[in-house]
Amino acid sequence: MKIIVPMAGLGSRLRPHSLTIPKPLIPVAGAPIVHRLVRDIAKILKQPIDEIAFVLGDPTFFGDAVIAQLEELAESLGAKASIYRQGAPLGTGHAIMSAEPSLSGPAVIAYADALIRADLELDPEADSVIWTKKVPNPEAYGVVKLNEKDEIVELVEKPETFVSDQAVIGIYYFKDVAVLKEKLQEVLDENLMNGGEYQINDGIKKMMAEGRIFKTGTVDEWMDCGNKEVAIDTNSKMLQFLHDEKEEQLIANSVVNENSTIIEPCFIGENVVLKNCTIGPGVAIGAGTTIEDSTISHSLIQQDSVIKNAQWTEAMIGNKVQYNGEHTRVSLGDYTVMK
Repeated sequence: MKIIVPMAGLGSRLRPHSLTIPKPLIPVAGAPIVHRLVRDIAKILKQPIDEIAFVLGDPTFFGDAVIAQLEELAESLGAKASIYRQGAPLGTGHAIMSAEPSLSGPAVIAYADALIRADLELDPEADSVIWTKKVPNPEAYGVVKLNEKDEIVELVEKPETFVSDQAVIGIYYFKDVAVLKEKLQEVLDENLMNGGEYQINDGIKKMMAEGRIFKTGTVDEWMDCGNKEVAIDTNSKMLQFLHDEKEEQLIANSVVNENSTIIEPCFIGENVVLKNCTIGPGVAIGAGTTIEDSTISHSLIQQDSVIKNAQWTEAMIGNKVQYNGEHTRVSLGDYTVMK
């Protein structure tokens, strides 16, 4: 089994945080989004992963340090890492085709901008499985249309009239991804573009037109990381899952706690110093950060920052930030100084 991960986008909705770190590498609950997503998919598949192909963008943001992280992630799962570049932001179909040498055999394609919780089996009768989530407002999403056999027969983007309440979340399984490659090559050859981009949906529609069987795989939780507000919410949800599952140590042994209260669930990284604080619930703090005289809940704070006199809820703070103040709802990128 292979996992194909297009992650070339920088994430404009998460600025200022994605100005210095690509969105898929922003930590949520103590680990980068793409790391959590790939590990969770591997757990769901319940079978060996042979290769993980990462499609990266601009080398300025996706440089050698990023590649080293991704290679280490693949190695930890017993897989080979393949690194590809998408030279221009020309859509999801174009991103997948940037990994053309790896597009053979069974594969999962997953976009690294959301996290999931699921427990499912792949349908052996299906040529492809498209993971979906039941949503209360399907008109805001791309949804699947099903026939009487619960097979997907159409993909509909933001339907004006009700089609179904099953939203496509951007994770796909293909029994042989070479079939999708063939159809996406046709999309490229025909210059079939939507919104100026080549889309995976056009390749999927060509597969459907040939009678390929598509089924749904429904996830229990779909947690977006697209902007600050939903990233903070996802961080809180993921911390609760990890706390309940008890599979990860969330508070490092090296944390220095001086007269501070920690309200779980929280992630607190190595060598964090807490002085006269109340931290939590729903707070993730990266390694090397010092926080003094503060009360913080439902917030994301990255590494090597110094925070004093903060009264925060729903804050998102980058790396190496210096803050001393009384603001309540903040979003500060890397290297910001507020005194």
